[in-house]
Amino acid sequence: MSLPEMKRVLIITYYWPPSGGGGVQRWLKFAKYLPEFGWQPVIYTPETQNAPATDTTLEKDISPALEIIRRPIWEPYSFYRKITGRKADENLGAAFASGKKDKPFIENLSNWVRSNFFIPDARKFWIGPSIRFLKDFIPANGIDAVVTTGPPHSMHMIGLGLKKALNIHWLTDFRDPWTDIDYYDQLKLTSRANRKHHRLEAEVLRTADRVVCVSPSNGAVLGKKGNVSVEVIFNGYDETDVRAASVSRNNKFSISHIGTFMANRNPEALWQALAELMAEFAGFKDNFQMTLIGKTDAFIIHQLEKYQLMPYVEVLPQVTHQEAIRRQQQSQVLLITVNKTGDSKGMVTGKVFEYLVSGRPILAIGPTDGDLAAILKETSTGVISNFDDKTSMKSQIKTFYEHYQKGTLRATPINIEKYSRKNLAGKMADLLNSMNL
Repeated sequence: MSLPEMKRVLIITYYWPPSGGGGVQRWLKFAKYLPEFGWQPVIYTPETQNAPATDTTLEKDISPALEIIRRPIWEPYSFYRKITGRKADENLGAAFASGKKDKPFIENLSNWVRSNFFIPDARKFWIGPSIRFLKDFIPANGIDAVVTTGPPHSMHMIGLGLKKALNIHWLTDFRDPWTDIDYYDQLKLTSRANRKHHRLEAEVLRTADRVVCVSPSNGAVLGKKGNVSVEVIFNGYDETDVRAASVSRNNKFSISHIGTFMANRNPEALWQALAELMAEFAGFKDNFQMTLIGKTDAFIIHQLEKYQLMPYVEVLPQVTHQEAIRRQQQSQVLLITVNKTGDSKGMVTGKVFEYLVSGRPILAIGPTDGDLAAILKETSTGVISNFDDKTSMKSQIKTFYEHYQKGTLRATPINIEKYSRKNLAGKMADLLNSMNL
């Protein structure tokens, strides 16, 4: 008996190794495991990417048999860097509205132009050439379905153009919101530009055959915008990554934050709680250590200095994904903070799931009725305090510290298997199959 023929899915993604960061890993891992569920991925990505980091270690997850199509892209970043005085090799993240309050006039003007004329984003110049190339490639290469993943949301515009041209089976994946993303209100959009963003977003949602996002709260918002059903497929953890990083714990009572630490995630109440614990409990400051790994906003550093915590803080640059996992397992407590913005209930970043499986207790700061809080409760992996609840944070840290002193500080996760990258790829395959019945 012959096996059923493998179906082919074209994945249109801006981020792909050697680029690093969370935006790469979701579809890198889906591409790794989808063949086990009857789908052969084909990757379509730019030759060069303005990514937040480079991480060549991620390439270990790319099968030698995986077909990768890299096409030229033109982006206005070289001009932007030149007029704002940035270094030629400096990467500019999507959330370019930083925590700095006093930006030079030319940078404010450049950001205004970028926000209002490059819609949906600065990768818009890749939309037309990609549609023209893929209109021929898709029928000639037996592609059964197309996936677009954003941000950048220009990838969805490519999918929209292909849907109109070829009536393809199209799944659109929102790793982050579009008009509800945390920095959207900082873009200083004209009313015309704002309407265009909302119009394009709604058209993508209504036209795609399937819409996917990464959290229930975000799914509810997207569903209302397009009057469509939105499937939730979380980010997750890869068991092969976790097994490869087994290490011994830090001797000190270490709290680690791993990943980008933006100004709108600043947990001032936590800094206050730590300062008070150092003043109130003998020996706490001698045993305490905080490690911040990744891009940390200058405002965060300023806050740590304000509360005299910097002597106990180690600030490190972004590390490889494998080193990040090793650092997670090494720490006594893992810190995660949610952006204090309107979409905070739906924020569940990719690192959350690797935190879950690390065996280390999680100290989270964000809405106690949000999606992250529900996951922590379901998996029994940590605690969460509201943004300004210093009393709760202080109590939770004190409890963690007491267990640390007794040698009993650990987390025993439950119900986490459904968050494995392999199981999530199976769920994605089922969704792709539902378009091809």
